[in-house]
Amino acid sequence: MEKIKAIDALSALAQDTRLDVFRLLVRAGPDGMAAGDIADALAVRQNTMSSNLAILTRAGLLKSERRGRSVLYFADFDGMRGLLGFLMEDCCGGQPERCAPVLDELICAA
Repeated sequence: MEKIKAIDALSALAQDTRLDVFRLLVRAGPDGMAAGDIADALAVRQNTMSSNLAILTRAGLLKSERRGRSVLYFADFDGMRGLLGFLMEDCCGGQPERCAPVLDELICAA
């Protein structure tokens, strides 16, 4: 990931509602959620949610898909991996054991 894309992604996440949206969609996984359901789940007005979804999508953190009259949103796991990879790019300095504690925290709980 390029530095400017990482800055865009971090800027998008540096807002309370957008961070909540991203985390909600990570939990939703491959099923995603409709925009209205996201707004309802987070008690945010739909027009405000629409703006936040657009910002996260432009930052490469969400994907959307039209299904009938609804638009479903999904966390873009490739975008998330790209951002995490960028942030941890120089973590190890040739010593992988330095990164082990961080990587252990990223392992999904069963």
